[in-house]
Amino acid sequence: MVRTASTMLPLGTAAPDFKLPECGGGEVSLADVSGGKALLVIFMCNHCPYVKHVADHIKLLADEYMAKGVSVVAISSNDADKYPDDNPEAMQKEKSERGYAFPYLFDGDQSVAQAYHAACTPDFFLFDDQAKLVYRGQLDSSRPKNDQPVTGKDLRAALDAVLAGEKPSENQTPSLGCNIKWKEGNEPQYFNPQGTA
Repeated sequence: MVRTASTMLPLGTAAPDFKLPECGGGEVSLADVSGGKALLVIFMCNHCPYVKHVADHIKLLADEYMAKGVSVVAISSNDADKYPDDNPEAMQKEKSERGYAFPYLFDGDQSVAQAYHAACTPDFFLFDDQAKLVYRGQLDSSRPKNDQPVTGKDLRAALDAVLAGEKPSENQTPSLGCNIKWKEGNEPQYFNPQGTA
């Protein structure tokens, strides 16, 4: 496990397109989840301790903000051959057990993670109603073993700003988590691990 921070994709970036299989069947595209008040794209996976630490709150936050008109989609881009806990069958089981109401998509060739410059799990990208990036960074300051409560404070503030028709503060703290498990030869140039966790 390599502790890795968000790349902090430039604010204002248009949401990269995607069309990916949903772990329970069918496909979901950017067009399917766009058009609401905002779009939250979460790169996550099943086995990462950083994701497990906040998974219950991700469900809570998603339920709350989906009811307010925010679209939410999660994407797993890990190499499922080397990490079978992150394969689509395991993703479907995780989605069912956690009660995720949002699509949980499998990025098997890792091209969508690369397009978003995703680097870690979890990695959060919030787009406004014009599909422009307004927030990328941490859920909050809680990490496994740092004794800070999981509140979703940072992401919630950004979501609340967007729903109020305002721009979130540009003072944004990178998310931190496990590195995306890249397939051999797929590791992007922007990947810059911050040291062993």
